[in-house]
Amino acid sequence: MRLTELSLMGCRLSGPFPKVLPNIITLTNLSIEGNLFSGPIPPETGKLINLQKFVVASNDFTGELPPELGKLINLTDMRISDNNFSGRIPDFIGNWTKIEKLQMQGSSLEGPIPSSISALTRLSDLRITDLKGNGSLFPPLSDMESLKTLTLRNCLLYGRIPEYIGHMRRLKNLDLTFNELTGEIPASFTQLDKVDYMYLKGNKLSGTIPDWVPGRNRNLDISNNNFTWESSSPVECPRGSVNLVESYSPSANNLRIHSCLKRNFPCHSGNQKRYSLHLNCGGREVNINGQKYEADREQRGASMFYLSQDWALSSTGNFMDNDMDADTYIETNTSAISDVAGPRTELYTTARMSPLSLTYYVLCLMNGNYTVRLHFAEIIFTNDRSFYSLGERVFDVYIQEKLVLKDFNIENEAGGAGIPIMKNFTVAVTSNTLKIHFYWAGKGTTGIPDRGYYGPLISAISVDPNFKPPSVSQKKNHVILVAGILATVLFLGLLVLGIMRRKGWLELREMDLQTGIFTLRQIKAATKNFDAANKLGEGGFGAVYKGQLADGTVIAVKQLSSKSKQGNREFLNEIGMISALQHPNLVKLHGCCVEGNQLMLVYEFMENNCLSQALFGKNPSSRLRLNWVTRKKIFLGIARGLCYLHEESVLKIVHRDIKTSNVLLDKDFNAKISDFGLAKLNEEDKTHISTRIAGTIGYMAPEYAMRGYLTDKADIYSFGVVALEIVSGKSNTNYRPKEDFVYLLDWAYVLQERGNLLELVDPALGSEYSSEEAILMLNIALLCTNASPTLRPTMSQVVSMLEGRTEVQDLLSDPGFSSNNTRYRGSKNHFWQNPSHSQSVSVNGTCTDSSSSYIETAENSQLLRVTSVKTEE
Repeated sequence: MRLTELSLMGCRLSGPFPKVLPNIITLTNLSIEGNLFSGPIPPETGKLINLQKFVVASNDFTGELPPELGKLINLTDMRISDNNFSGRIPDFIGNWTKIEKLQMQGSSLEGPIPSSISALTRLSDLRITDLKGNGSLFPPLSDMESLKTLTLRNCLLYGRIPEYIGHMRRLKNLDLTFNELTGEIPASFTQLDKVDYMYLKGNKLSGTIPDWVPGRNRNLDISNNNFTWESSSPVECPRGSVNLVESYSPSANNLRIHSCLKRNFPCHSGNQKRYSLHLNCGGREVNINGQKYEADREQRGASMFYLSQDWALSSTGNFMDNDMDADTYIETNTSAISDVAGPRTELYTTARMSPLSLTYYVLCLMNGNYTVRLHFAEIIFTNDRSFYSLGERVFDVYIQEKLVLKDFNIENEAGGAGIPIMKNFTVAVTSNTLKIHFYWAGKGTTGIPDRGYYGPLISAISVDPNFKPPSVSQKKNHVILVAGILATVLFLGLLVLGIMRRKGWLELREMDLQTGIFTLRQIKAATKNFDAANKLGEGGFGAVYKGQLADGTVIAVKQLSSKSKQGNREFLNEIGMISALQHPNLVKLHGCCVEGNQLMLVYEFMENNCLSQALFGKNPSSRLRLNWVTRKKIFLGIARGLCYLHEESVLKIVHRDIKTSNVLLDKDFNAKISDFGLAKLNEEDKTHISTRIAGTIGYMAPEYAMRGYLTDKADIYSFGVVALEIVSGKSNTNYRPKEDFVYLLDWAYVLQERGNLLELVDPALGSEYSSEEAILMLNIALLCTNASPTLRPTMSQVVSMLEGRTEVQDLLSDPGFSSNNTRYRGSKNHFWQNPSHSQSVSVNGTCTDSSSSYIETAENSQLLRVTSVKTEE
């Protein structure tokens, strides 16, 4: 009887490679994975010419791979991971032309990957990681059309990623993390829409992030790269299946984008500094000896970014070959923890795990020296004689980019499974951010006790200062100082406003503005002395001209009419607001010109005019054909801009006039909110009742229009109306499908009740749109236009729903605000249908809006006195 298959997996056998094995030449399958064998692989192994499967992973073999292994030409499966070999990957691997699976993860071999690998055209699974030695160009893999899994992690690869990778139609897993790859993401990668997991983390990739990246619904990690930010690039880190943390080059650190995208994750300038952090990794909030440990319960992990107030988490990798429906990244202890832990036992009942890379960021720490305590306990493997006692977990730990633990084994360090161990480190924080990185370098078992239990495991993190934090009284003094500065600024603003009212014009040249100052000569040169050919439009505040500065910058000049006293006030408001706000989805104010009797604002020029002109301009030839992808992009851009105004900027702003004509579009159709002349500071925890209501008919929230009740929820209502217009391509104020309906919004609610919301979708789109996405956007629009402000979502919730991070909330209604309520309906009809009209123009074209119309209500009265309102024409 011939012996053809032999498996000694996980038997904990030790000693050299068994001498008897090379003599069993009938063997076709040989697996000695997960033992303690050591020494070199003997040359005699080359006699096993019938071998098809040769698995020696997770041992302690050393030395070079003998040339005789090149004789094993029948191999289809070769796995030598997790060993301590030396020397380079040999050229003779090119002899294994029948091989389908080749795994060399954490084998300690040196690069480069030999060019002979190109002969292995039958490969479906190639995994090579953590090579030593010198770097090399990407290996030639162009003929490997059967590849389903390609892992070349930490292989010292440099140069560009080949275009042909994007043509590998069967690819499901792609991991090129932690190399030195440069250049842009290949254009061919748009074809990899069936790749479930794509990891390009930790390279030097540059250029702009492709348009398809932010909206990808499969796992993609391009964090820690060197991308260039442009107006069409993401401005925040998605929280779905795409990880972009630290993805931009250092040059982007000065931009008004979310800190998570910037190199080293800097602290936002408006955030308060802190002095400690205590985190229960993978577990709920607990209190240990009076010290609160924050919860960390985010379940995702394949390409995940999670942001809390004090810390952030980036996790990369999926557990391969585990045949589970979903990977588990949080583990719960099922056996007793040793009494050594004392009162800290609860910290070790859960742990966070990652199959590849796990990074915690401690945010906005005051600079100084800290003690970092990492709490570990092996809660998966056991001390008994079960199969679960055979697993071995090995990983590396970096703090502030420095290796502090190499080939760390929790169980070995603690003296057994279930025994807590704490590692302490003194760390210097110099840029207000602490970075703790756990990395799996291919060591340890991957199939014992089950597949899916390898990689870093962390139970808790403590960060405490090695210095005395300032006292409460010192903090109070700091608050008083800030309040004093704000009061001084407010006083100066009121003084300037008083001067405006008395003199009509303002000598702004003497003010210290946070914008550029242009001379009248510069503006005349840019606009060719206000040539009529450069005139974009004219309204109540004056004219708008296109111009070009001496350095080639194209601008839009908004010229204020000397006849408009309201315009004076809004001129000052616009400068004061927008000069303090910078975000990719807000129009950029380059500066102003104050000379003689001239008041002018200088903006960036928007090539595609405004959204109202693009969707439903009076002249059909001036309308733009906006496809579904572009409409989604505009939708999300407006939401992000408002989220910044309401929640992220140092100044919390209510815009008060969100509408399609105040949304401008650049050459790449990025949405930018404009016209801050009516904007107001939003004081937190205060209700503002305004006696001077300002806004546009058809976009104003009912509680503001009828009672002067102003919060950021008024902007959210307006956003909901704009959202309906984007999807439908129709104006809210001019579209009346039936006489009974004053607005598009009314009709939308009727269709929603009938279950026919898709009737609202712009017929110009034909069938070229996603009905699922359309329903999502329409439901969000209706949520935002809820008659009750308390039932509208925040803008951060809107962004989260649009990005797929949270489910769309159910549509609720407040009976007191119901559209069927007689008082509400009567007031609405009377108010909406009797406005006076005024026309004006946006800063970049022929859009109708106004920066000088408003509605006044008499104090102590419920009667509305309409002084001047505006409607969209």
